[in-house]
Amino acid sequence: MKVTANQIQIEIEDSAPPSSGTPAGLPVVLLIMGLGMQLVSWPPGLVRSLMNAGFRVIRFDNRDSGLSEKFDHLGQPNLLWQGMKYKLGMKICAPYSLQDKALDAVGVLDALNIDKAHIVGVSMGGMVAQRVALLAPERTLSLTSIMSSSGARGLPQAKPAITRLLLGRPANDSLDAAIERSVKVFKAIGSPGFPMDDEDRRAAVTYSLKRSYHPQGVLRQMVAIVADNTRAAELPNITAPTLVLHGKADPLVPFACGRDTAQRIPGAKLVSIEGMGHDLPPGAVDQLLTHLIPHLRAAQPDLRQAMGPA
Repeated sequence: MKVTANQIQIEIEDSAPPSSGTPAGLPVVLLIMGLGMQLVSWPPGLVRSLMNAGFRVIRFDNRDSGLSEKFDHLGQPNLLWQGMKYKLGMKICAPYSLQDKALDAVGVLDALNIDKAHIVGVSMGGMVAQRVALLAPERTLSLTSIMSSSGARGLPQAKPAITRLLLGRPANDSLDAAIERSVKVFKAIGSPGFPMDDEDRRAAVTYSLKRSYHPQGVLRQMVAIVADNTRAAELPNITAPTLVLHGKADPLVPFACGRDTAQRIPGAKLVSIEGMGHDLPPGAVDQLLTHLIPHLRAAQPDLRQAMGPA
Protein backbone atom coordinates (compact mmCIF):
# COMPACT_ATOMS: atom_id res chain seq x y z
CA MET A 1 0.00 0.00 0.00
CA LYS A 2 1.05 3.61 -0.44
CA VAL A 3 1.47 6.21 2.27
CA THR A 4 2.32 9.89 2.10
CA ALA A 5 5.74 10.32 3.70
CA ASN A 6 7.83 13.48 3.56
CA GLN A 7 5.20 14.83 1.12
CA ILE A 8 5.76 12.08 -1.46
CA GLN A 9 4.13 8.73 -2.19
CA ILE A 10 5.98 5.74 -0.74
CA GLU A 11 5.03 2.09 -1.26
CA ILE A 12 5.25 0.03 1.94
CA GLU A 13 4.68 -3.48 3.28
CA ASP A 14 3.63 -3.76 6.92
CA SER A 15 4.09 -7.28 8.32
CA ALA A 16 3.37 -8.57 11.81
CA PRO A 17 3.34 -12.03 13.43
CA PRO A 18 0.02 -13.76 12.56
CA SER A 19 -0.70 -14.44 16.23
CA SER A 20 -0.24 -10.79 17.25
CA GLY A 21 -3.78 -9.76 16.31
CA THR A 22 -2.97 -6.07 15.90
CA PRO A 23 0.50 -4.70 15.15
CA ALA A 24 -0.01 -1.76 17.49
CA GLY A 25 2.34 -2.02 20.45
CA LEU A 26 4.75 -4.47 18.81
CA PRO A 27 8.40 -3.43 18.51
CA VAL A 28 9.08 -2.22 14.96
CA VAL A 29 11.96 -2.98 12.60
CA LEU A 30 12.23 -0.58 9.65
CA LEU A 31 14.12 -2.19 6.74
CA ILE A 32 15.81 0.12 4.20
CA MET A 33 16.99 -1.44 0.93
CA GLY A 34 19.96 -0.50 -1.24
CA LEU A 35 20.71 1.15 -4.58
CA GLY A 36 17.95 0.59 -7.11
CA MET A 37 16.53 -2.25 -5.06
CA GLN A 38 12.95 -2.75 -3.92
CA LEU A 39 11.16 -3.85 -0.78
CA VAL A 40 10.67 -7.28 -2.38
CA SER A 41 14.47 -7.66 -2.42
CA TRP A 42 14.46 -8.37 1.32
CA PRO A 43 14.71 -12.18 1.65
CA PRO A 44 11.40 -13.64 2.81
CA GLY A 45 13.29 -15.80 5.32
CA LEU A 46 14.76 -12.73 6.99
CA VAL A 47 11.38 -11.01 7.23
CA ARG A 48 9.73 -14.17 8.53
CA SER A 49 12.44 -14.72 11.16
CA LEU A 50 12.05 -11.17 12.45
CA MET A 51 8.28 -11.62 12.70
CA ASN A 52 8.71 -14.95 14.49
CA ALA A 53 10.99 -13.16 16.95
CA GLY A 54 8.12 -10.83 17.82
CA PHE A 55 8.79 -7.82 15.59
CA ARG A 56 6.52 -5.84 13.31
CA VAL A 57 8.48 -5.46 10.07
CA ILE A 58 8.08 -2.40 7.84
CA ARG A 59 9.62 -2.45 4.35
CA PHE A 60 9.36 0.28 1.74
CA ASP A 61 10.49 1.21 -1.75
CA ASN A 62 12.95 4.10 -1.65
CA ARG A 63 12.01 7.17 -3.65
CA ASP A 64 12.81 6.69 -7.34
CA SER A 65 12.56 2.89 -7.12
CA GLY A 66 9.94 0.19 -7.01
CA LEU A 67 6.38 1.51 -6.78
CA SER A 68 7.27 4.69 -4.90
CA GLU A 69 7.22 8.16 -6.43
CA LYS A 70 9.64 8.77 -9.30
CA PHE A 71 11.67 11.93 -9.87
CA ASP A 72 12.17 11.96 -13.64
CA HIS A 73 11.35 15.67 -13.69
CA LEU A 74 14.77 16.24 -12.05
CA GLY A 75 16.54 14.93 -15.14
CA GLN A 76 19.15 12.25 -15.76
CA PRO A 77 22.55 13.02 -14.19
CA ASN A 78 25.83 12.73 -16.08
CA LEU A 79 27.71 10.11 -14.06
CA LEU A 80 31.02 10.70 -15.84
CA TRP A 81 30.96 14.41 -15.03
CA GLN A 82 29.85 13.83 -11.45
CA GLY A 83 32.59 11.23 -11.01
CA MET A 84 35.22 13.70 -12.23
CA LYS A 85 33.91 16.34 -9.82
CA TYR A 86 34.16 13.84 -6.96
CA LYS A 87 37.79 13.00 -7.79
CA LEU A 88 38.64 16.70 -7.97
CA GLY A 89 36.94 17.42 -4.64
CA MET A 90 34.36 19.66 -6.29
CA LYS A 91 30.82 20.07 -4.95
CA ILE A 92 28.33 17.63 -6.40
CA CYS A 93 24.79 18.88 -6.90
CA ALA A 94 22.55 15.84 -6.52
CA PRO A 95 18.87 15.78 -7.57
CA TYR A 96 18.11 14.87 -3.95
CA SER A 97 20.16 13.76 -0.95
CA LEU A 98 20.50 10.79 1.37
CA GLN A 99 19.14 13.17 4.00
CA ASP A 100 15.97 13.41 1.90
CA LYS A 101 15.81 9.62 1.90
CA ALA A 102 16.22 9.60 5.68
CA LEU A 103 13.33 12.06 5.92
CA ASP A 104 11.30 9.68 3.74
CA ALA A 105 12.05 6.84 6.18
CA VAL A 106 11.02 8.91 9.20
CA GLY A 107 7.96 9.97 7.22
CA VAL A 108 6.97 6.33 6.83
CA LEU A 109 7.06 5.96 10.62
CA ASP A 110 4.97 9.13 10.94
CA ALA A 111 2.40 7.86 8.44
CA LEU A 112 2.01 4.64 10.44
CA ASN A 113 1.93 6.45 13.80
CA ILE A 114 5.10 4.67 14.94
CA ASP A 115 7.04 6.55 17.60
CA LYS A 116 10.28 4.54 17.59
CA ALA A 117 11.84 1.76 15.53
CA HIS A 118 14.92 -0.35 15.06
CA ILE A 119 16.53 0.93 11.83
CA VAL A 120 18.17 -1.68 9.59
CA GLY A 121 19.72 -0.78 6.24
CA VAL A 122 21.69 -2.65 3.61
CA SER A 123 24.26 -1.05 1.25
CA MET A 124 22.87 2.38 0.30
CA GLY A 125 20.11 1.60 2.77
CA GLY A 126 22.77 1.35 5.48
CA MET A 127 23.88 4.87 4.61
CA VAL A 128 20.29 6.09 4.83
CA ALA A 129 19.89 4.24 8.14
CA GLN A 130 22.96 6.07 9.47
CA ARG A 131 21.33 9.32 8.39
CA VAL A 132 18.10 8.36 10.20
CA ALA A 133 20.04 7.70 13.42
CA LEU A 134 21.64 11.15 13.10
CA LEU A 135 18.44 12.92 12.06
CA ALA A 136 16.09 11.38 14.60
CA PRO A 137 17.97 9.83 17.54
CA GLU A 138 14.82 9.97 19.65
CA ARG A 139 13.05 7.74 17.09
CA THR A 140 15.92 5.24 16.71
CA LEU A 141 15.88 2.28 19.10
CA SER A 142 18.91 0.74 17.42
CA LEU A 143 20.90 0.97 14.19
CA THR A 144 22.11 -1.91 12.03
CA SER A 145 24.30 -1.11 9.02
CA ILE A 146 24.81 -4.07 6.65
CA MET A 147 27.40 -4.18 3.82
CA SER A 148 27.54 -0.39 3.86
CA SER A 149 30.05 2.44 4.33
CA SER A 150 30.70 5.72 6.10
CA GLY A 151 31.40 7.34 2.74
CA ALA A 152 34.81 8.58 3.95
CA ARG A 153 37.36 9.48 1.30
CA GLY A 154 40.29 7.11 0.95
CA LEU A 155 38.38 3.91 1.65
CA PRO A 156 38.91 0.97 -0.73
CA GLN A 157 36.65 1.05 -3.76
CA ALA A 158 34.93 -1.69 -5.73
CA LYS A 159 37.09 -3.81 -7.99
CA PRO A 160 37.42 -2.14 -11.44
CA ALA A 161 35.69 -5.04 -13.20
CA ILE A 162 32.75 -4.73 -10.82
CA THR A 163 32.52 -0.98 -11.38
CA ARG A 164 32.52 -1.44 -15.17
CA LEU A 165 29.80 -4.04 -14.89
CA LEU A 166 27.72 -1.89 -12.55
CA LEU A 167 27.95 1.15 -14.85
CA GLY A 168 27.33 -0.87 -17.99
CA ARG A 169 24.09 -0.83 -19.93
CA PRO A 170 21.84 -3.64 -21.17
CA ALA A 171 22.36 -4.83 -24.74
CA ASN A 172 19.10 -3.12 -25.76
CA ASP A 173 16.02 -1.47 -24.27
CA SER A 174 14.06 -4.67 -23.71
CA LEU A 175 13.16 -6.04 -20.29
CA ASP A 176 14.85 -9.33 -21.19
CA ALA A 177 18.15 -7.49 -21.77
CA ALA A 178 17.77 -5.71 -18.45
CA ILE A 179 17.20 -9.04 -16.72
CA GLU A 180 20.31 -10.55 -18.36
CA ARG A 181 22.47 -7.64 -17.26
CA SER A 182 21.12 -7.69 -13.71
CA VAL A 183 21.73 -11.43 -13.39
CA LYS A 184 25.37 -10.88 -14.41
CA VAL A 185 25.77 -8.05 -11.90
CA PHE A 186 24.30 -9.99 -8.99
CA LYS A 187 26.33 -13.08 -9.84
CA ALA A 188 29.52 -10.99 -9.91
CA ILE A 189 28.91 -9.36 -6.53
CA GLY A 190 27.45 -12.47 -4.91
CA SER A 191 28.76 -14.46 -1.97
CA PRO A 192 31.40 -17.08 -2.88
CA GLY A 193 30.84 -18.79 0.46
CA PHE A 194 27.07 -18.96 -0.04
CA PRO A 195 26.56 -19.65 -3.76
CA MET A 196 23.06 -19.00 -5.00
CA ASP A 197 21.33 -21.24 -7.51
CA ASP A 198 21.30 -19.57 -10.93
CA GLU A 199 17.60 -20.28 -11.47
CA ASP A 200 16.70 -18.80 -8.08
CA ARG A 201 18.77 -15.69 -8.84
CA ARG A 202 17.14 -15.25 -12.25
CA ALA A 203 13.67 -15.76 -10.78
CA ALA A 204 14.29 -13.09 -8.11
CA VAL A 205 15.66 -10.61 -10.67
CA THR A 206 12.80 -11.26 -13.10
CA TYR A 207 10.16 -10.78 -10.40
CA SER A 208 11.75 -7.54 -9.25
CA LEU A 209 12.20 -6.01 -12.70
CA LYS A 210 8.70 -6.97 -13.82
CA ARG A 211 7.41 -5.21 -10.72
CA SER A 212 9.39 -2.07 -11.58
CA TYR A 213 12.26 -1.20 -13.92
CA HIS A 214 13.47 2.39 -13.60
CA PRO A 215 17.17 2.84 -14.47
CA GLN A 216 17.02 6.66 -14.36
CA GLY A 217 16.18 6.45 -10.68
CA VAL A 218 19.27 4.33 -10.05
CA LEU A 219 21.46 7.03 -11.60
CA ARG A 220 19.97 9.71 -9.37
CA GLN A 221 20.45 7.50 -6.32
CA MET A 222 24.11 6.96 -7.29
CA VAL A 223 24.72 10.71 -7.37
CA ALA A 224 23.01 11.11 -3.99
CA ILE A 225 25.45 8.56 -2.53
CA VAL A 226 28.53 10.31 -3.92
CA ALA A 227 27.28 13.75 -2.86
CA ASP A 228 26.85 12.70 0.79
CA ASN A 229 30.42 13.61 1.76
CA THR A 230 29.95 14.82 5.35
CA ARG A 231 28.39 11.69 6.88
CA ALA A 232 31.70 10.13 7.99
CA ALA A 233 32.53 13.14 10.16
CA GLU A 234 29.03 13.07 11.68
CA LEU A 235 28.91 9.37 12.61
CA PRO A 236 30.55 9.93 16.04
CA ASN A 237 27.34 11.77 16.98
CA ILE A 238 25.23 8.60 16.71
CA THR A 239 23.95 7.51 20.12
CA ALA A 240 21.85 4.47 19.20
CA PRO A 241 23.17 0.97 19.93
CA THR A 242 24.82 0.04 16.64
CA LEU A 243 25.64 -3.23 14.91
CA VAL A 244 27.73 -3.29 11.73
CA LEU A 245 27.51 -6.48 9.67
CA HIS A 246 29.77 -6.94 6.66
CA GLY A 247 30.94 -9.75 4.39
CA LYS A 248 34.66 -10.44 4.22
CA ALA A 249 34.31 -11.28 0.50
CA ASP A 250 32.37 -8.17 -0.57
CA PRO A 251 33.74 -7.05 -3.99
CA LEU A 252 31.51 -3.97 -4.27
CA VAL A 253 31.81 -2.38 -0.81
CA PRO A 254 34.99 -3.89 0.67
CA PHE A 255 35.06 -5.05 4.29
CA ALA A 256 37.30 -2.11 5.23
CA CYS A 257 34.29 0.15 4.66
CA GLY A 258 32.28 -1.67 7.31
CA ARG A 259 35.21 -1.62 9.71
CA ASP A 260 35.59 2.13 9.22
CA THR A 261 31.88 2.66 9.89
CA ALA A 262 32.06 0.73 13.16
CA GLN A 263 35.17 2.60 14.27
CA ARG A 264 33.45 5.96 13.80
CA ILE A 265 30.27 5.16 15.76
CA PRO A 266 30.75 5.10 19.56
CA GLY A 267 30.27 1.62 20.99
CA ALA A 268 29.41 0.02 17.65
CA LYS A 269 29.91 -3.73 17.32
CA LEU A 270 31.46 -5.03 14.10
CA VAL A 271 30.71 -8.57 12.91
CA SER A 272 32.38 -10.03 9.84
CA ILE A 273 30.81 -12.84 7.82
CA GLU A 274 33.31 -15.10 6.06
CA GLY A 275 32.42 -15.86 2.45
CA MET A 276 29.69 -13.23 2.24
CA GLY A 277 29.72 -10.87 -0.72
CA HIS A 278 27.29 -8.08 -1.56
CA ASP A 279 24.05 -10.00 -1.46
CA LEU A 280 21.72 -11.77 0.97
CA PRO A 281 21.66 -15.49 0.11
CA PRO A 282 19.98 -17.87 2.59
CA GLY A 283 23.15 -19.12 4.30
CA ALA A 284 24.46 -15.61 4.87
CA VAL A 285 21.05 -14.46 6.11
CA ASP A 286 21.09 -17.24 8.70
CA GLN A 287 24.40 -15.96 10.02
CA LEU A 288 23.25 -12.34 9.98
CA LEU A 289 20.18 -13.23 12.01
CA THR A 290 22.22 -14.87 14.76
CA HIS A 291 23.67 -11.42 15.45
CA LEU A 292 20.79 -9.18 14.38
CA ILE A 293 17.99 -10.57 16.55
CA PRO A 294 20.00 -10.47 19.82
CA HIS A 295 21.08 -6.92 18.94
CA LEU A 296 17.46 -5.84 18.49
CA ARG A 297 16.36 -7.54 21.71
CA ALA A 298 19.21 -6.04 23.71
CA ALA A 299 18.04 -2.59 22.64
CA GLN A 300 14.52 -3.44 23.82
CA PRO A 301 14.81 -5.27 27.18
CA ASP A 302 11.05 -5.80 27.57
CA LEU A 303 11.00 -7.88 24.38
CA ARG A 304 14.16 -9.75 25.39
CA GLN A 305 12.55 -10.81 28.64
CA ALA A 306 9.30 -11.80 26.98
CA MET A 307 10.79 -13.83 24.14
CA GLY A 308 13.71 -15.54 25.87
CA PRO A 309 16.90 -16.65 24.04
CA ALA A 310 17.39 -15.80 20.36
